[in-house]
Amino acid sequence: MNWEQVKGNWNQVKGKAREQWGELTDDELAQAKGEREQLVGLIQEKYGIAKEEAERQVDEWHAAV
Repeated sequence: MNWEQVKGNWNQVKGKAREQWGELTDDELAQAKGEREQLVGLIQEKYGIAKEEAERQVDEWHAAV
């Protein structure tokens, strides 16, 4: 699934994101709207990790979706 598909199916996919990053709220995930950079930013802020690490986590999650 490419990012356009993730974005188009965000309502279905965000549950899987919530499983992966349990500290993210439903409102935060809704705000991301499937945008990769917004999701990376949220993870970076919420977990206090570097952007590169957040991007790596998102890429691994995306590969498994």
